Amino acid sequence: MAAATVTSKGQITIPARVRIALGVDAGDRIEFVEVGKGEFNIVAATRSVKELKGLFRGRRRKPVSIEEMNAAIAQGAARSR
Repeated sequence: MAAATVTSKGQITIPARVRIALGVDAGDRIEFVEVGKGEFNIVAATRSVKELKGLFRGRRRKPVSIEEMNAAIAQGAARSR
């Protein structure tokens, strides 16, 4: 089991074994995903935008105009008040 200590600034050093397994290096982003009360998964957030190609294949709808977007935003804002 790998472990880390939290500093007074709330920072941790991710053990080398974990960094290698996640495929992360200095400057890469990671996400903490809550999976239960007090439990989190650590996920590398280093995927390239190119990897998303085809992810939404078959889910296309007709294009939405700027006016339609603005109307939807206004409607959502009105509901949140």
